[in-house]
Amino acid sequence: MNKLTGDAVATAGALRDLTGDIDTVEIIVAPPFTALYAVGTELDDSRIGLSGQNCYPKESGAFTGEVSPQMLQDCGCGWVILGHSERRQLFGESDAVINQKVAYARECGLKVMFCIGETLEEREGGEMNAVLSRQVREGLKGLSAEALAGIVVAYEPVWAIGTGVVATPDQAEEAHAFVRSEIAAAFDEATASAMRIQYGGSVKPDNAAELIRKPNVDGFLVGGASLEAESFARIVRAAADAGAAA
Repeated sequence: MNKLTGDAVATAGALRDLTGDIDTVEIIVAPPFTALYAVGTELDDSRIGLSGQNCYPKESGAFTGEVSPQMLQDCGCGWVILGHSERRQLFGESDAVINQKVAYARECGLKVMFCIGETLEEREGGEMNAVLSRQVREGLKGLSAEALAGIVVAYEPVWAIGTGVVATPDQAEEAHAFVRSEIAAAFDEATASAMRIQYGGSVKPDNAAELIRKPNVDGFLVGGASLEAESFARIVRAAADAGAAA
């Protein structure tokens, strides 16, 4: 919940200009609902895509305050973020509710950034793998291969979001490798291999390069560092450089 429309448009325009020479990294921005249309207009004819931060699993109806996938698409969105830790923690969204949202968003043609992650208490209590397994299996339950092809998993350790604490590259790799194994077990190896798994949790320009070099870290869900175009662009460039080096 950051940026009024004018500031959001200016930030998006600056990001476009700073990353205009990069064509090897997919870049998506997710401004608040009130700025979606204006930001989408600013980014028209650019390589940068547009995402909503959430949606409801119905096209319309008596759901005051909610936004449908069709409304996001009407603003120019091709993506939506679902299952974010703040939605789970602050607004009580269960795995079942998130599963409904993911399934309906994909049915409507939106691509999904599907967020999972454990709390500090769960990690310290040895429950990380059980939590991630449940979130993956329940959140993606019943989805077809076609639906899965339009989903990116975003691993966000809750203890590293907005705290300045970041998972070490080895911690991120360990979690991502486990998540990929769970996708393989729930679906198949081909689906797991093709699935992009992003890391989200205090990603910054100075740690992005080391994180993205890990075999199972395929990208980032950027939080606070995305509020400034220059820092966001440096993270994009770190990903591009890592891809070129590989």
